[in-house]
Amino acid sequence: MNVINPATGDQIDTYEDEDITEAKEALDTATDAFDSWRTRPLREREELLSDVADILGERKQKYAELMTREMGKPVSQAKGEIEKCEWLCNHYAEHADAYLADEFHPSPAGSAVKTSYEPLGTVLAVMPWNFPFWQVFRFAAPYLTAGNVGILKHASNVPGCALAIEEIFRDAGYPEGVFQSLLLPSSSVEDLLADDRVKAATLTGSGPAGRAIASTAGEHLKKTVLELGGSDPFVVLDDADLDAAAETGAWARNQNSGQSCIAAKRFIVHDEIYDEFVDRLVDEFDSLTVGDPMDEDTDIGPQAREDLMEELHEQVSESVDAGATVEIGGEPLDCEGAFYPPTMLTDIPEGCPADTEELFGPVASVYRAADEEDAIAKANDTEFGLGASIWTEDRERGERLTHEIDAGCVYVNQLVKSDPRVPFGGVEESGYGRELSEIGIQEFVNRKTIWVE
Repeated sequence: MNVINPATGDQIDTYEDEDITEAKEALDTATDAFDSWRTRPLREREELLSDVADILGERKQKYAELMTREMGKPVSQAKGEIEKCEWLCNHYAEHADAYLADEFHPSPAGSAVKTSYEPLGTVLAVMPWNFPFWQVFRFAAPYLTAGNVGILKHASNVPGCALAIEEIFRDAGYPEGVFQSLLLPSSSVEDLLADDRVKAATLTGSGPAGRAIASTAGEHLKKTVLELGGSDPFVVLDDADLDAAAETGAWARNQNSGQSCIAAKRFIVHDEIYDEFVDRLVDEFDSLTVGDPMDEDTDIGPQAREDLMEELHEQVSESVDAGATVEIGGEPLDCEGAFYPPTMLTDIPEGCPADTEELFGPVASVYRAADEEDAIAKANDTEFGLGASIWTEDRERGERLTHEIDAGCVYVNQLVKSDPRVPFGGVEESGYGRELSEIGIQEFVNRKTIWVE
């Protein structure tokens, strides 16, 4: 694996690929580790996770800079990602025992009936490059603490991050085989998942990748959790606070250089305030700083790979050729690296890429809605269903409308975000299953009914 710094185009590292034979050996190690790990007292597993949180805090700068070199995330945001992983680990270190406590049920006199949460075994995780630490810890912190063991197949452009995460668990004192990172090509995933020793799989990534995982897992009757793409609507109604909506909307679209499944991608704006809001949003986009991701003041770094930037620009160009209007941006920057500026498209023609596809970069599609009903219809006019954001000064109106939008999560007067305390996941083409909160830690367990007379 050759690692290219997307900010410069320079090769910075080379890693040896592993093959399916080495992966099977890792499965041997994981299987042996599970036998003892599952019986370890939960309190001890929580304490180890707390130690992981401490290491993340101590090495925040080191891991943030690694992330920035490998996939271009602005370093200030990379540090924020490490801090969020630390919070996640502390959350499960504190609450796992309550989340996994036996649940007792009404039963006949003299009987005891309960549900017990027991681990499944080895969980295979296929994770993306856009949040190379957060996405991994989102599965590893709860699943390992529940008593499972994990094997990570990370994205090929962030191998250093993958090995660093393995290092963190090792340095925290986790036994050998409880968490392993494998530098495998995607072509090996099917064989690995088909192995009887893998009991479940989780994937964050594209629709095609999710379908491939689901197909193989279904053939072998294995549980999966899939968090796939999104084309999240950002609905601005006629009574919204336009300053707050524009400021938050610009960040919601451009955070992580626009490379987020839950980024605000489709801005749906009430006709009465459309022109004013577009002007404010253009100003907010224009104020963002594009540049060296190692600079603390940079808002937007490069796209993670040159080919991803080229694909994004092709989507923009096809949309413009079809009739879309460029309000700002629209062309790759004339410099080294895979830099694409904050871009806004209006007058979006039906059926063009900006209308029907996920634009995984700093490009916003803006639509005019005739009224509230039209805004909700446009919000739901997508195959995806990950997140949505509604802006209105009327809280009751906003809460009422949350129930009319088809999405896994809906936020009122807030950008869509994940939080360790609440469930996260999508519906329809955005996948299924939930991560985080008590639901996340219970996804890959055997909910065993125990009846004692």
